[in-house]
Amino acid sequence: MLFQKMSGKRTTTSMVSPSAALTLWMWGGGNTYGQLGLGDVIPRSSPVQVGVLNTWQTPAQTATLATTLIKVDGTLWAWGVNQYGTLGLGDVLHRSSPVQVGTLATWSKVCMGWFGQGASLGLKIDGTLWGWGNNARGGVGDGTVIPRSSPAQVGTLATWSQIATGLYHSLATKTDRTLWAWGRNDGKGSGALGLGDGAHRSSPVQVGTLAAWSQIMAGYAHSLALKTDGTLWMWGGNTHGQLGLGDAAYRSSPVQVGTLATWSSVLNGSGFHSFAIKTDGTLWAWGRNDLGQLGLGNAIYRSSPVQVGTHNMWLKAGAGKTHSAALKTDGTLWVWGSGSNGYLGQGDTVGRSSPVQVGTLATWVGIGVNYHHIVALRT
Repeated sequence: MLFQKMSGKRTTTSMVSPSAALTLWMWGGGNTYGQLGLGDVIPRSSPVQVGVLNTWQTPAQTATLATTLIKVDGTLWAWGVNQYGTLGLGDVLHRSSPVQVGTLATWSKVCMGWFGQGASLGLKIDGTLWGWGNNARGGVGDGTVIPRSSPAQVGTLATWSQIATGLYHSLATKTDRTLWAWGRNDGKGSGALGLGDGAHRSSPVQVGTLAAWSQIMAGYAHSLALKTDGTLWMWGGNTHGQLGLGDAAYRSSPVQVGTLATWSSVLNGSGFHSFAIKTDGTLWAWGRNDLGQLGLGNAIYRSSPVQVGTHNMWLKAGAGKTHSAALKTDGTLWVWGSGSNGYLGQGDTVGRSSPVQVGTLATWVGIGVNYHHIVALRT
């Protein structure tokens, strides 16, 4: 079945819908806490299928030491480190295989705080917002700093549409396209909430007054967002130029990146680097690059967006701590950066500073990239 995905002015075509049944594959990360979901703690340097089921759906979401995904039936599953109740299973026991979170089949989106130390967020199909996990800085959003090992509803509204989590901060948009933020707002993530100050928030607070936000993404301690007019905005920590503003100064309020209005998607920035795709299908990167994680063929940091290669077939990308991965519109999967712990899925630990294909298959449709491992879905 064809699925037409509108990305700003550009239309991309995938051979599956977002809710199509898919197989799940994982690799990298050492697997210390069973975060690869393979029932053991053995590291993998090549993609390995998790179980035999083909009941997973896109998009993939993963944290540093844990993973959470939704199946096509709307059930929520999690595994890996669970020190702070990150998995939402009502306890703090680690899991090395997927375990269902509760019994409901009403989940539509999920995201997990980096390292498995931050808060996890989930949206239900009725538009309600739920949080769980570490809540020391209010990242759950329920107005407290009490850790939650099971999902707790954030407020009573049923108007939420998108969610994103950083290390200790959270972002969400409502159906009216307003942007909301909460959690940690100081230290390395100075101003990560975009509220013009460094004060923590334990409940959602609106960012500005505009109702024009179309996409959001939260990095380690910085935030990325697109407006409906195709402009790109960033704020928060900027120690390595990850805000793309040509310097290393943090921002506590959203600042536009350049003057162009040709951006179509912002992409996962879990480390200290960022990605975005333009309406012409080109991929752009900036921030930390000591191990080639920007994919530019070198190890030079960039504080402004730089195009990755010359291709214009990019669909989605993700940033780990020192590695990156991306999908092309033809269904191929590409990786680059540090090869440590098998991050790149090449069967070795060799780093690459330019994109290299994972295998030869062209059936990949979803990826989740984090600090230490990669999760991918294919038909």
